[in-house]
Amino acid sequence: MLRIGLVMLQGARHAHVQALNSAANELNIPLQIFELRKDNDLFEANPDAIILPGGESSTMRLIGNGTNSQLLPKLFELIREKTDLPVMGTCAGAILLSDPQDEGGKIVDAIVDRNAYGSQSESFQSTVDASLISRDFLGIFIRAPRFLSLGENSTAIVSHGEEIVGARTNNRIALTFHPELSNDNGFHKWLISKALEVRS
Repeated sequence: MLRIGLVMLQGARHAHVQALNSAANELNIPLQIFELRKDNDLFEANPDAIILPGGESSTMRLIGNGTNSQLLPKLFELIREKTDLPVMGTCAGAILLSDPQDEGGKIVDAIVDRNAYGSQSESFQSTVDASLISRDFLGIFIRAPRFLSLGENSTAIVSHGEEIVGARTNNRIALTFHPELSNDNGFHKWLISKALEVRS
């Protein structure tokens, strides 16, 4: 059974659960989702893949680095140790992967500007070109961050016109939009398929 760790510090998590279950059903893959709130949760989960969902990145840092959690330091350490571990960060999760603000360096090699698209009222949805899953995809942008540039270790995997809205470093992907809010679970299928590939 595939084991997926879902970071539960703050923000929209339950839509990811639905998207994962839907993707697993379509792929006919048994799946178990582990909610990650504290460092011990991470050890118990021993995940084959990890999702860092959206939310408010500064709040997620505050909770995840706090003495009651300590999840983020252990999570970043695990991701850096297991360089082929599939990881998906969406919106605030993309910010954390691109700017971990610890001593270990970037997890996704990109420079990101948080809330670059403005306030909640300036949120929007639009079709994006998702080369990672080889099709157009409905991107839902909610107080979205923006990639200012990609480093030499990253490739663009999703674009909105001329703008990059998805980046990949190894098996780690950072998306500035919310794929879990779309009816298309293509990115969750990618994560599951990549986790199976790495585990086999």
